[in-house]
Amino acid sequence: MPNADVDRASSDISSPEEVQRQLERILSSPEFRLPERAGRFLEFVVTETLAGRRDYLKAFTIAQAVFGRDANFDAQQDPCVRIEAGRLRRELEHYYLTAGAADRVVITIPRGGYAPVFEVRQGAQPADMPQTGQAVPLTPPADEGQQGARAADTDGRDKANRRVAWSRYWLSAGGAAVVFVAAAAMLQHGGTFKTENDMPSGAVGHPIIVVERFESASGSGVASDISRGITDDIIEKLVPFNDIVVAAALPRNREGQWSSQPIYALQGSIRLEGETLRSTARLVRRADGTVIWANNYDADMKVQGVLQAQAGLAEDIATAVARPFGVIFETDTASIAGNADAFSCILSYYSYRSEMTPQAQEAAKSCLQHAVEKMPDDSNVTAFLSLTYLDEFRFPYQLNTKPTAATLAIAKELAERAVRLDPKNARALQALMLANFFGNDPTEALRAGEAAYASNPNDTEVAGEYGLRLAMSGKWDRGCELISEAVGKNAGPQGYYEVGMALCAFMRGDIQAAELWSRMSDLNYNPMHRLVLLSILGTLGKSAEAKEQIDWIEARSPALIPNVRREVVRRLARIEDQERFFSGLEAAGLPVQNDQPAN
Repeated sequence: MPNADVDRASSDISSPEEVQRQLERILSSPEFRLPERAGRFLEFVVTETLAGRRDYLKAFTIAQAVFGRDANFDAQQDPCVRIEAGRLRRELEHYYLTAGAADRVVITIPRGGYAPVFEVRQGAQPADMPQTGQAVPLTPPADEGQQGARAADTDGRDKANRRVAWSRYWLSAGGAAVVFVAAAAMLQHGGTFKTENDMPSGAVGHPIIVVERFESASGSGVASDISRGITDDIIEKLVPFNDIVVAAALPRNREGQWSSQPIYALQGSIRLEGETLRSTARLVRRADGTVIWANNYDADMKVQGVLQAQAGLAEDIATAVARPFGVIFETDTASIAGNADAFSCILSYYSYRSEMTPQAQEAAKSCLQHAVEKMPDDSNVTAFLSLTYLDEFRFPYQLNTKPTAATLAIAKELAERAVRLDPKNARALQALMLANFFGNDPTEALRAGEAAYASNPNDTEVAGEYGLRLAMSGKWDRGCELISEAVGKNAGPQGYYEVGMALCAFMRGDIQAAELWSRMSDLNYNPMHRLVLLSILGTLGKSAEAKEQIDWIEARSPALIPNVRREVVRRLARIEDQERFFSGLEAAGLPVQNDQPAN
């Protein structure tokens, strides 16, 4: 029997078979870039919904059907279903922005649950106009209350084409757009500014985000108040990100032209639907009017209250826009990187961290060195140069570096200088944390990490790295909570923090979950990731698969093998954690040498 929801909600789709064909189209598309497990996830939830079993789609049942978990699965301890659902939502968004832009049937998985919603587009709009609200729902959205509080991921379904008419989004410096700038922004950048020449030196060269007042689509006084409040909240959340500048209006130079710096307009709207607060947001590149990012967000005001729901949406939007390795740092890398300004060098760093090649690391390091020479008072570029030196300690077998005590001393001096220049710069404090961690001073490392997280808890890179240092220092509960938070917010580089989740599961004795997380990580990013998987496989007794990992390490990173003990001890502070890790390696067939080779 066809699903009653489908039949009742649409006369355009003759049967669930059309939804099934759309599912097959998505799974076979090269633009659907997730592994086979994500495909099984999507196929399972779609099939169950079409069969009338949407209420069956809980984290527990999905964990058993898709992830092979047993009856002891605990969604609070093992967030694999939530994390994979967030990734799946983002990948569906990507698909409908690319290969599926003209597809008639739209499949989404609303936040707060795992049951998909099927929609059909009615008619087509011109290619240069956004697709706004032109879909008829085929199934009702999942009850968000069934899954408790909002999931931690920051992505919903895209509602706009990537190209829009520039006339629609023209930004007026004089008055059409109402822009609010929080007092914190004035303190951060020395007050609001109207021209490029008014900017503090630390702001020149950085991307500028003009936050326009979010529109109220409901017409009520409450909605209007929320639209003003969420605008202010977004600005407040954006200000601590030192890589960007929040401006009151588009700055002009002395000749009256628009600033040559990359400029973006953050636009959006809110509407009330019963107890649900819905918000749409989009980031528009001023230079050509392209919508480079767009998302929907929902919050249940009955569960959270109006102010908490408003603040939560503002946090999600600000984090999605400004997080490291996020939309701004991905979109304009090709067009901006290579220039001589500070932001171009920061883009080079993010680009190198995504590529992880010796050539990219050297290019970023050279660029940042020149930037520090030109701008010795810029805390941000100094911090990124420190991180580049520190990466020679973190990734020596990937970057083919031979770090010395002198290298670490340079990194620490740069981190300390960056903190002196700006004691609240989260990136500078992150650099200081890593310098102290690899300098075998965990107490000072965690103190700096705590300060970095307090300075900007929405910085996913800070949350993830601080979580890793806490966990490896033996504070597994708090550390793993922060790592999970970072993964849930799509922290980058892709597949980097998943290895932290693997360690978290491994240390709590959930070896099956540890293997899953390890295979979700980017095993080619760093040979140490392979070492984690090897210890897990050894613990599980999977000798054949362990042999494959040993063969890979011997072929691709032979220098790691005689240095395994040193590298593990450098990272895991507690003896019991070290021994558990070594026991897995030895069970896998990799002897762990006791002697420590010199640096």
